[in-house]
Amino acid sequence: MGLDPADETDRDPARGLRQARLAALRVRLAPQDGGRDPRPVLPLGLPALDAHLPGGGLVLGPPHEIAPATPADTIAALGFALALCARHLAGQPGATLIVAAPGQPLPYGHGLAGLGLDPTRLLLLEAGSDAEVFRALEAALHARALTALIGLLRDGMPLKPGRRLQLAAEGPDPPLLLILRPAEAGMPNGAATRWRIAPAPASRDRFGTLDRPRWRARLERCRNGRGGDWLLEWDHAAHRLHLLEPLAGDAAAAGRSRA
Repeated sequence: MGLDPADETDRDPARGLRQARLAALRVRLAPQDGGRDPRPVLPLGLPALDAHLPGGGLVLGPPHEIAPATPADTIAALGFALALCARHLAGQPGATLIVAAPGQPLPYGHGLAGLGLDPTRLLLLEAGSDAEVFRALEAALHARALTALIGLLRDGMPLKPGRRLQLAAEGPDPPLLLILRPAEAGMPNGAATRWRIAPAPASRDRFGTLDRPRWRARLERCRNGRGGDWLLEWDHAAHRLHLLEPLAGDAAAAGRSRA
């Protein structure tokens, strides 16, 4: 004769407490969309990479954090962020706003063209501090007038500004929001993904000229996804990434990727 689980719970209060905690955890982790359409994403066009991201791409709206692997890799991290922006703009109307704190690297026309990003679709604002960067990004999110936003920070993104950006991004037609922070400025902030970028030797054309930029990209943390390492190449004409090889650190990164 089988036992009623309720009877077992009555006889073992500790087990009942564990079951109640598990049930509460399942509720917290369950999707909160309430039957609404899933959040829009930007697919990166690589099944091996998109499979690590919830919904098959970068979720639009909440911030995605990008950091150089070392302080010397800041230009590479900025190039990666701009390539993601160019991919998004290739399929959407509108413009991009880049807000830079003092001392941060600024893109220039030739470099933008080399990434396939039209300079006429870019607005550049030099801010006086990280706080001004956050205020400008938050105002732009509320305005819903731009397709992509990039914030270049000097000290990183604390939890409170990150949360304010998340709240401002809620609603229809959210933009792609990228936050570029210094290599050493990691802190909890609720970003949807966290990337670590290092340069790799670029490919060359038949004349020996540098052709396509390459990056070693590590997805260190991904909310509701899993991390990984990839060697990526950017095709500025097709606005797409190419996967050259997965890196050996994939399994290790996956183990620490849950946010």
